[in-house]
Amino acid sequence: MTGPVRARQYCPPFDQLDALERLRVGACAPTDPMLPLDNEVRDASRSAGLEIVDPEGVPLARFPAVQIGNAGATGTPEWLGNGSPRPYEPLYLSPSQVRSAVDAGALTVVVDRRLNRTDTAEIRALADGRPVLLLVLSGPTMSPYTRGVTLLRRSLEVAKGLREARVVAVPLDPRIAAANPALQDEVVSAYAPGAVAWLGTHTTRLPDTQTMHGAGDSGGLVLFFTGLSGSGKSTVARAVREAILEEDGRPVSILDGDVVRRHLSAGLTFSPEDRETNIRRIGWVAAEIAYHGGAAICSPIAPYDSTRKAVRAMALDRGGDFVLVHVSTPVEECARRDRKGLYAKAQAGEITDFTGVTAPYEAPTDADLDLDTSSISVDQARDRVLALLHERGHLVDATQPEWSI
Repeated sequence: MTGPVRARQYCPPFDQLDALERLRVGACAPTDPMLPLDNEVRDASRSAGLEIVDPEGVPLARFPAVQIGNAGATGTPEWLGNGSPRPYEPLYLSPSQVRSAVDAGALTVVVDRRLNRTDTAEIRALADGRPVLLLVLSGPTMSPYTRGVTLLRRSLEVAKGLREARVVAVPLDPRIAAANPALQDEVVSAYAPGAVAWLGTHTTRLPDTQTMHGAGDSGGLVLFFTGLSGSGKSTVARAVREAILEEDGRPVSILDGDVVRRHLSAGLTFSPEDRETNIRRIGWVAAEIAYHGGAAICSPIAPYDSTRKAVRAMALDRGGDFVLVHVSTPVEECARRDRKGLYAKAQAGEITDFTGVTAPYEAPTDADLDLDTSSISVDQARDRVLALLHERGHLVDATQPEWSI
């Protein structure tokens, strides 16, 4: 005897989880479809429905089978409970909670980036003695890599310096809000008890204790070298690290492909799936370093474009900056330099899935810098990378004030 058919469990992407959370708390109306689904998930849900879970497997909502359409799940689901706690969870209030707790005459200031000193002065001037509600667009809220934590932390610091201010977190990614003004206006209007203010765009940064600032909210950096084995990427990476240590004195972590494989990724093979896992592990560690304001230099082969893009997303979502350097030394020169004899073994069939010989390498089209070490020296390559870091604001000349970018 068989039991009842269970609903298909599904954890949507982070932006869709935020969309469901906004619907749950009453910050917006349902869209059509409310939850887009690929064919496999949609077809598996048509008989018993779809149960939405968060990244930790906690059930959030259920769409019955009748609400599964060709484009996805439609309408409002049955709510099953709250998700796993997020950083600053008490700040995530519903619009009704905000309107009952905040004075109707308060000025709502929408925060979609890290506040700086100029912003604080502008808020004081705009408020003109009124209470202030700092409405922080802090998505993606359920991602382990979110710049929203940085925005909330800084907003709480700013709130302490205002006469009467409160910080509220909103499950909306600033990038999604910027791309969808109608959604942004709907969500802000749901929360704001009165007048709404949008801050101007400023380039001034707060003084920092370090001289490597970065374009990301955390000030951290993921400098990612990609290229064939023997291209010179690890050599250039080490030269860049030494130069930063000598010039800036700030610790820099190196995540070299071979070293990572011996420790973090021990046991993985060189199959396409394991290679992707290895690079994602490197990306996760690098993003964590950048989140805490550090600099991580990575130098794996990283042959697949989709995996490099995933690492870029990890770094940016964690608030750091991502700089991609393609060391494009030709395969013939890489084979000529090969001290380990790997290319010869691959050509003889002794090594399978060897990048550049028996496995593909997808050259990046989105690199911030291209270096061919067959035509330039290591010092020249190092200097080009350092120049890019200066240009991106990660290294500040000793003659500049620390907050100048």
